[in-house]
Amino acid sequence: MVLNAGNILLVGAILLFVSIMAAKAGYKFGVPMLLLFLGVGMLFGSDGLGIQFNSPTVAQFIGMIALSVILFSGGMDTKFRDIRPVLGPGIILATLGVMLTTALTGTIIYFVTKWFFDTITLTIYESMLLAAVMSSTDSASVFSILRSRGLKLRENMRPLLEFESGSNDPMANILTILLIQIIQAGDMSLGQSAGILLMQIGIGAVAGYVLGRIALLAANRLNMDNASLYPILLLALVFFIFSFTDLIGGNGYLAVYIAGLVIGNGKMPHHRSVSTFFDGIAWLSQLVMFLALGLLVNPKELIPVAGIGLLIAVVMIFLTRPATVCLCLLPFRKMTKKAKAYVSWVGLRGAVPIIFATYPLIAGIDNAPLIFNIVFFITIVSLLLQGTTVNFMARKLGLVDDSAPAPRDFSFEELPEEIKSTLSETDVTADMLASGDRLMDLPLPDDELVVAVRRNDVFFIPNGSSKLLLGDKLMIISHGEHALVP
Repeated sequence: MVLNAGNILLVGAILLFVSIMAAKAGYKFGVPMLLLFLGVGMLFGSDGLGIQFNSPTVAQFIGMIALSVILFSGGMDTKFRDIRPVLGPGIILATLGVMLTTALTGTIIYFVTKWFFDTITLTIYESMLLAAVMSSTDSASVFSILRSRGLKLRENMRPLLEFESGSNDPMANILTILLIQIIQAGDMSLGQSAGILLMQIGIGAVAGYVLGRIALLAANRLNMDNASLYPILLLALVFFIFSFTDLIGGNGYLAVYIAGLVIGNGKMPHHRSVSTFFDGIAWLSQLVMFLALGLLVNPKELIPVAGIGLLIAVVMIFLTRPATVCLCLLPFRKMTKKAKAYVSWVGLRGAVPIIFATYPLIAGIDNAPLIFNIVFFITIVSLLLQGTTVNFMARKLGLVDDSAPAPRDFSFEELPEEIKSTLSETDVTADMLASGDRLMDLPLPDDELVVAVRRNDVFFIPNGSSKLLLGDKLMIISHGEHALVP
């Protein structure tokens, strides 16, 4: 089946529905949802039910948009107070760790293909390119697995893993582009390579912070009457930050992640509804991205690379990732060996390496199809082996915090329809203060309760003796006489 304007919505809706049903079933067995999304794409692809999707350019474009949203959403959900204790190890893992992984893995790939695989010939730069593509832990996989499992981890493991996975994609992206340029140019000096690397990181970091502050200022100053427009405004700003940073020579992925951190930790109107919106959009982005990548691959082409793919996967999981983590975290002596072992294990590969593997395809590198298929195979192995054992390894290493409160089965975030209570906001006027300036003096009906007061930008919970000022905003919950009766 060839996708066209007449059937793309129908096929897309079916793919989304099947993916969600598969994810619901797979969750019971501990199978990562993102792996199932990949599987659905492969099932419906050219070697399955026959959907013809073979454009690396379109897949890369979908991945670029999706990854921008995922990184921004991940940044918004990350609190500075959580990452502050792990900022040092997180930054080292996201920068030096990626470079070490590339160097170690690339060297091993070069000698393994040279000595043991006669049918596969990769130059040292192509070996390094393959390693660079796979050098980062996947933010989409780590965010979704850790948050969907609801793990309560000791030693600040979750903030560290999420911060690393959210901030190391830019370094892998930079190394991938840099090695493609070296292969195409034939050679590039170490000084030139280091200059490009520093420029991408520096411009990306500064642009992300500055544009994030501007976006936060814009959201607070616009005062839009329709609250639904705020998340749409931020979504437009996410795409602007990514593309503008890329235009001026910085790394857009790093910029949107830092912008998400800035905005998520700042004061903004309708913060909760905006976060909920981006959480949903991030899940949709992950689903569409993995479906598109599943459609792009031809499963039959994975069989010839299974041997080399499995060998590289084993090397990365059991050798280069642990060695990199050990070297990077050597200065941090307070971190236990078990914690370092867990960081090594949760080095998940996912959609990001596959997206980066489309870069050599578009650039026309000689062994680009081979690199793409190897990366895809390694991603499947990583999600199957590491993704399904995140809980098991945490418990095996004694890193699960059983003292943390279990998640509640009921939440007041969405009230049942049977409860007719409504939440409203009103300004304190001179007439309201005519009988006194204390809360108990206000002429409120019996079925209304003031639950919060906003004075300028400060909120507080009042009691009966709390004094009110002209212009204070009251958050009032009210219900009818039979509001709680179904």
